[in-house]
Amino acid sequence: MPRTKKKFFDYKKNRDWTENLQIVMQIGLTMAGCIVFCFFVGRLIDTWLGTKGIFTAIFTVLGGIGGGVVVYRQIMEITEIKSNDETDCNNGSA
Repeated sequence: MPRTKKKFFDYKKNRDWTENLQIVMQIGLTMAGCIVFCFFVGRLIDTWLGTKGIFTAIFTVLGGIGGGVVVYRQIMEITEIKSNDETDCNNGSA
């Protein structure tokens, strides 16, 4: 009897779960990226002007706000795509 190789992860079986995980990871990385980028921009400006952290604080808050806006837009786009897919499936041939 031939020995079959077992797959480590069956994507077809777990497709919904992996797609949701992908969305959550994308949102988290987007938010973290915006905050970290703005933090370092604030540090650069503080170093350049010789101030003691005021621009780091301001830009970190702005990074959080900007990241929140980007994440909100991503969520709206994802939910719009899913609702369009569902209505397309419901309007299919009968």
